[in-house]
Amino acid sequence: MRDARRRTLVLLAATAVAPAALGAGAAPFTRGLLFRIDAPGKPPSWVFGTMHSNDARVTRLPAAVTAALAASRRFAAEILLQQADPAAFFAAAQFDDGRRLADHFDGATLAQVRAALGAGAPSEEAFARLKPWAVLLLLAQPPVPGGGPTVDEILADLARQRRMTPVGLELPDEQVAALDTIPVASQVALVRWTLAHRAELPREHERTIRAWQAGDLAQLAALAAAPGRADPAVAPHFAELTRELVVNRSAQMAHRLFVPLR
Repeated sequence: MRDARRRTLVLLAATAVAPAALGAGAAPFTRGLLFRIDAPGKPPSWVFGTMHSNDARVTRLPAAVTAALAASRRFAAEILLQQADPAAFFAAAQFDDGRRLADHFDGATLAQVRAALGAGAPSEEAFARLKPWAVLLLLAQPPVPGGGPTVDEILADLARQRRMTPVGLELPDEQVAALDTIPVASQVALVRWTLAHRAELPREHERTIRAWQAGDLAQLAALAAAPGRADPAVAPHFAELTRELVVNRSAQMAHRLFVPLR
């Protein structure tokens, strides 16, 4: 049995968007949620792909995941919860200069957005200053039944209980920067698309959960790419979203893992 001091990292990385960059035949793996990383002479490390969800089907951790966690001494998450400050994130989601949401949307569209958000809409003053990507996140946010912890929060809590060394793959400011980097024209187009298709989102969320349960990476990629295939006019904007929130962030996270994995 390997010495406990040599046990290594369990990587529990999660993304807000399914990996649309993965196409058929483009990746060596097409199915699975938990992957083992091996290198000669090194103890194994683990990558677990999560969903930002508190759905009971997602939060029931497979035995293999809890076993990997128990055999590890470091825990890497997309963002360490202790570093996340909701108030700071909400402040960063608002323009801090003279720009306003009304610069990008007419009054009728803004009224539609407020109606869609319902009780979840911020105050009038805060709403007026929201960046388009913040509206997109609010509109696309999946339902959170019961308000229980997400699978990411459950895993982070288990890691704390085990006194595991935490590793953050992204700082909160870096996440905001990635969102700010999405071209404003794409932010606006995606808000309009999401507003027009919001009634379909619960069904798509359900399909995503089922594909995640099955570990069907190809289906997850297909679901992420589906809007662009159905509407060529919006495809370039979804490509921008994927580039900034999936591809570029994944490269940064891989770089941040280099030292702990070594």
